[in-house]
Amino acid sequence: MAKSAARREKADTTPRMPPDVAVHGAATLTSVTVDAFNAQLRDDNGFVGDRARRAAFFEIFDRWRDLGDRKLSVLGETPTAELSKNTIDQALTEGKPHEQAIIHSAIEEYAQELFAVVRRFLRTKEWRDTERIVIGGGLKAGRFAEIAVARTELLARESGLKIEIRPIRHDPDEAGLIGAAHLAPSWMFASFDHILAVDIGGTNIRCGIVKLNLDKEEDLSKARVRSFELWRHGDEDPGREAAIARLVGMLEKLIADADKHELRLAPFIGVGCPGSIAGDGSIENGAQNLPGNWESARFHLPAALWQAIPSIGGNETTVLMHNDAVVQGLSEVPFMQDVRHWGALTIGTGLGNARFTNRSRSDGSVKAERRAAKKAAKD
Repeated sequence: MAKSAARREKADTTPRMPPDVAVHGAATLTSVTVDAFNAQLRDDNGFVGDRARRAAFFEIFDRWRDLGDRKLSVLGETPTAELSKNTIDQALTEGKPHEQAIIHSAIEEYAQELFAVVRRFLRTKEWRDTERIVIGGGLKAGRFAEIAVARTELLARESGLKIEIRPIRHDPDEAGLIGAAHLAPSWMFASFDHILAVDIGGTNIRCGIVKLNLDKEEDLSKARVRSFELWRHGDEDPGREAAIARLVGMLEKLIADADKHELRLAPFIGVGCPGSIAGDGSIENGAQNLPGNWESARFHLPAALWQAIPSIGGNETTVLMHNDAVVQGLSEVPFMQDVRHWGALTIGTGLGNARFTNRSRSDGSVKAERRAAKKAAKD
């Protein structure tokens, strides 16, 4: 009797799972091998990546502001934490020399910290021989941050490291959505030209419709975000269930928009989420900045989304999840074909990280695989 009751209790708490059509957090994807992600490197002061997180820049900036003793014409008296990136950029170009010097000092010190983090990653076995690193995340949106990235590359070159460090190509609001297209099974592109994507961060949740534009370029280099919803959950401090309900509502709004405009929307939701993503879609660690406990054994994000949206356009929904830095990095795949080993760092609430190796393919390109899928669908 006791065993039967235990089995019933387990059945009641285990979420209904979607069909297995792909592996969450997979190491081998269509175009790349994911060598490492969500590395939690430590030193005597804690997590190494914290030295280059978004808050670290503003802490450095605030300290340099405190050293100044003159009135700031652009920054004024606004607290550093409340300054917009546009205001900092304006002060960098239009401020008086003293004000510009404060910003340049903060950029230089932050670049030194970012370089120290990059160097530490490059010393690990997984990141060895990395040829290029792209820097993404919300901080990238500021011109001052792009200067810090360029300065970091110069510091690396000065130290003898032959590596390129550059800002991620797409807008930070869009890179994590566009990258989700590289998670989708290639056969899906034969019948559909839009997908749903979700980018979950420690402060924001974004959902969007990504137009693949395969008629322009079959390598997804022309993929664009058609429309997206943004929710700053960090301003509201919701519980986990409330956050999921809001996320589902955002997706349903996008699906309705796709129906209204008669888009060929795939029955697919690609999700980027912080943390170590297990093959079954559970989050093993690293989700501490999300609202509520997302690492619970009783919680499964892909299952929750599948249960709420079991079908799209009359076809059963596929939900596939990977680490958010991996997904943001995947948006760069078409532009990384001139190197073999490359990585992505995302500067946000924490420092996301992912390292990739481009896959060698017997057919010579991903394009051939997608052309074959289209041909098979027509036949």
